[in-house]
Amino acid sequence: MPAQPPPERPGAGAAHDWWQTGVVYEIYPRSFADSNGDGIGDLAGITAHLDHLAGQPDSLGVDAVWLSPFYPSPDHDFGYDVADYLGVNPKYGSLADFERLVEGCHRRGMKVVIDLVLNHSSSEHPWFQASRTSRSDPYADWYIWRDSPGRSVTGRRRSPNNWRSWFGGSAWTWDEVRGQFYYHTFLPQQPDLNWRNPAVREALLNVVETWLDRGVDGFRMDVFNVFFKDAQLRSNPRRVGGRGAWSWQRHLHDRNQPELHDLLSQLRSIVDTRPGRMTVGELFDGMLADAAQLIAPRHLVFDFSLIGVPWSAAAFARTLVARDAVFGTERWPANVLSNHDQPRHASRFAPPGDGAAGSAEGDTRAKVAAVLLLTMRGTPFLYYGEEIALRNLSIPKAQAFDPPARRANFLFRWWNRDQARGPMPWRAGPGAGFSAGRPWLPLPSEAATRNVERQAADPDSVLNTYRRLLALRSATPALQVGSQHLVATSDADVLGYVRRAGDDAALVLLNFARRPASIALPKDGSREPWRAAFSTRDRAPGDMLGDEVALAPLEGLVATRA
Repeated sequence: MPAQPPPERPGAGAAHDWWQTGVVYEIYPRSFADSNGDGIGDLAGITAHLDHLAGQPDSLGVDAVWLSPFYPSPDHDFGYDVADYLGVNPKYGSLADFERLVEGCHRRGMKVVIDLVLNHSSSEHPWFQASRTSRSDPYADWYIWRDSPGRSVTGRRRSPNNWRSWFGGSAWTWDEVRGQFYYHTFLPQQPDLNWRNPAVREALLNVVETWLDRGVDGFRMDVFNVFFKDAQLRSNPRRVGGRGAWSWQRHLHDRNQPELHDLLSQLRSIVDTRPGRMTVGELFDGMLADAAQLIAPRHLVFDFSLIGVPWSAAAFARTLVARDAVFGTERWPANVLSNHDQPRHASRFAPPGDGAAGSAEGDTRAKVAAVLLLTMRGTPFLYYGEEIALRNLSIPKAQAFDPPARRANFLFRWWNRDQARGPMPWRAGPGAGFSAGRPWLPLPSEAATRNVERQAADPDSVLNTYRRLLALRSATPALQVGSQHLVATSDADVLGYVRRAGDDAALVLLNFARRPASIALPKDGSREPWRAAFSTRDRAPGDMLGDEVALAPLEGLVATRA
């Protein structure tokens, strides 16, 4: 029997879709919690820790979980090379384990979003294995195959065009069995599917329907803007500059093709047959303008413009202005500071000399970042461990699991993604509560002191900062669905904005500096004073703010008129 959707939570955002009012928590299943002692996180481990996320008075208070891929896979790219779109990797459990996880989330009022990797499959997928056997096989045209246009002066087969792989080298690999090149945006073990083939389109849309039948509430669509390639496979124009071979081209013909809009409409028509479902697309190697063109009702787009911003009030202000100029007031942003592919922001924002274990100042900055992420206009996406300010691991290249990291060089620069995928430390002691066995990646060096159990007991911890912020957001319509207007501040190190939804308003002030700051509050004609609703520093809730407010060093302040 299909899992039933969770009950809608009453409260400030009841008249809006959950994806607009809620907060999504990304789980990398391999690293969240291991239930059987093999050192690899699994679905049962996630289910055992759902109370950390929602359903209890001391839960974090998120509204949805997003699961990175858990499908059968040879793990050349740790699940992003799918060998069976409808199954569960035995390393993570069974379909029954998935059903129990969905039921557990729904019982706690959480939605379930799963990763869909529909641009490419594993080279070990039966579809590809059939496709390579013969040019007349029923699956022959399910992938992008082309003959070589000839030989180079050195006698090597020439590739069909000049397209590059994101993971380095040519995007074309010669297959001796079929006697043709096949295309792969990423690893050779991740051949791209041919979305121009109606049979491929039907099969992949059936995947969407199957998981909807299994009770999921949304999909994160991996690299969705590269589903279609130029029908003529024209070479990309060359460009000068950039940090590696990928950026030596203008990628006009291998992404952002016009046919994508029709596909998104068809996919949304399927998802929309189930009320309350949503999708969010990962914009691959694109700009804000590309994201804006692809945002649609109940379809968000990760534009990632926030991920590269340094610790600077002015830099964040410029980014918010740029997003508002492109998105306008109708398009709803998807906000993210960390994920499974990028350095953790607690490390990225850390002060010089912070170290792998972190510092008090680093944690204070992480609290300010939490205020920013959870009060900006848009849907916040948290990454597991973010709520305890987990830092990056330090993993030498020789010990890397991440395939492209092992091949990185001066022409192909790559950040080892293993470093952002460390095991979640739940408590002190052997295995840190993650596993009774040897974890697949090293435990964080600070696991004995930076863990969920310890931070839960500390009222001033990063974890309890997130809990209070999420509770405030859930009770404040302006922070959920309100408009956003930057306010001028007299200090370049202070970022300020006002969120409004009807009669509800919230003022956010973020001091990025190590020194105090004094800010004149914006005058908007209201007779009601601003009162502190939340602060990362020692400021009592309910304190009335005067015409000027003195901010402590590295203080994040939220004020309301309630």
